[in-house]
Amino acid sequence: MFVDEARIVARAGNGGNGMVAFRREKYVPRGGPAGGDGGRGGSIYVQGDAQRTTLLDFRHKRRFEAPNGAPGGSDNCHGKDGDDIVIPVPLGTLLYEGDQPVADVREDGMRVLIARGGRGGLGNAHFATSVNQTPRFAQNGEPGEERTLDLQLKLLADAGIVGAPNAGKSTLLASVSAARPKIADYPFTTLEPQLGVVPIDIDANFVLVDVPGLIEGASAGAGLGDTFLRHIERTLVLIHLIDGALTPPEALAQKRMIEDELRAWNPALLKKKRIIAVSKMDLPSAANVLAAIEETVGDKVFGISAATGHGVKALMAAAYDAIRAARAADAAAQAQTGAVLRPKPAPGRRRVEVSKEGAAFRVSSAGLERLATMTDLESDEGRAFFARALARSGALRKLQRLGLRAGDKVRVGTAEFVYS
Repeated sequence: MFVDEARIVARAGNGGNGMVAFRREKYVPRGGPAGGDGGRGGSIYVQGDAQRTTLLDFRHKRRFEAPNGAPGGSDNCHGKDGDDIVIPVPLGTLLYEGDQPVADVREDGMRVLIARGGRGGLGNAHFATSVNQTPRFAQNGEPGEERTLDLQLKLLADAGIVGAPNAGKSTLLASVSAARPKIADYPFTTLEPQLGVVPIDIDANFVLVDVPGLIEGASAGAGLGDTFLRHIERTLVLIHLIDGALTPPEALAQKRMIEDELRAWNPALLKKKRIIAVSKMDLPSAANVLAAIEETVGDKVFGISAATGHGVKALMAAAYDAIRAARAADAAAQAQTGAVLRPKPAPGRRRVEVSKEGAAFRVSSAGLERLATMTDLESDEGRAFFARALARSGALRKLQRLGLRAGDKVRVGTAEFVYS
C-alpha cells in the first residue's frame, strides 16, 4: 500500500535531576558536596532512507517517546544519558508543524533533529561557594520537547509522465525501465505513483515517475489527481502523453484539459519544460492526431508506440537532455542568488521583558523560563538561587520599577513563586 501522508507525535526524554549529596569518608575531613549531574534526555531525529518508498509504517506507530535521563548519583556520579531515537523516512519527505515547514529530507542518511532532549540538572557540587560551602540545592532536569508533526511525501524523480487515463503512460514506463506497473484496457489501472530508472547510456540514466491518470476536476479532488499531483511538483521535466486512439478534436480537448488541471493545482507546473508526445502510433488514426497536435504546438511533438518501440528512444533522449539543461539552470540560479549556506551573524543579547498580569508579574525570557523549570522553587535555596539569576539578567530591576514588592507573585513560563 502506498501512503504519502502521516502525522506523528515526537516526545523527547526529560533530563535527569541533579543530586544533593555529601562526601562522608573516613580520614577526609570536610568532604563537601558531592552530588552528581543528571543525564541528558534522549532526542528524536528523522533520517533519510533510500530503501523506503512510503510512509506506511506510520499508520501503525505514530507516537515516539525517547527515554529520560537518569538522575545523578553520589560521589559526583553522572546520571546515564537517555538513548536517542532515529526514525527512518523515505527520501522526499517534508515535515510540517502546523503550516510551518520544519525539514525537507532529500538525501540518504540526512539526519534532522525534531525533538531535543532535556538537559540534566546540575548536582549540588556546582553550587558550592566560599559563603555557602554546603549547598542543599540541586537542579531538576529540563523537560524534553514534544512536537506534533505532519509528514508529507513528494517522490524525488527527474521526469514525470502526465496524461489522461488509458493514454499509455504505464506501457511507456514499462517499455523504458524495469518497472512493472499494472497495464489493462480500462481506466485507472494505475492507483499509485510508479517509479522506474531509465537507462540512456552506461553512466547516464534518470528516474521517471508515472502518476494516475488525470480527469477533468482532478485538481479539485475528482479521480485520483489531487492525491498524487504533488509527486510531480519536484520533477524537472514533464512528459505530456496524449492518446493517439482519439479523434483529433478529442485529443486537442484532452490536451487542454490536462493543462487546465496542472494550472489549477500549481501554476508553476506549466513553467517546467514539457515534452508533448502522442502515443499508439501503431494505429492508423494516430497520424491524424499527431498532425493536429503539431499545428497547435510550436515545439517538436514526438510520435511514439510503446508496443513497437517506435520513437521511444528519441523521446527518452530528449527528456534526458531537458533534465540536464534544467539541472544546469538550477545550479546557475543558486550560484547567482547566493543560495550557499552562510554563517549566521552572532545573536544579540537576549531580551528580558516584564509585564503586569493582574496582581502578578510576568517575566518573558527563553533562558529564564528554561531555568525556572529546572529550579526547585519550593525550597528557600532554590528561590534564592533563582532570585540571583533574576538580578543578573536585569529582570529584577525592571520588576521593581513596575512596583514589585515582597509577597507579590512572579510568573516565569509555567512556574510561579512568591517574591520575598
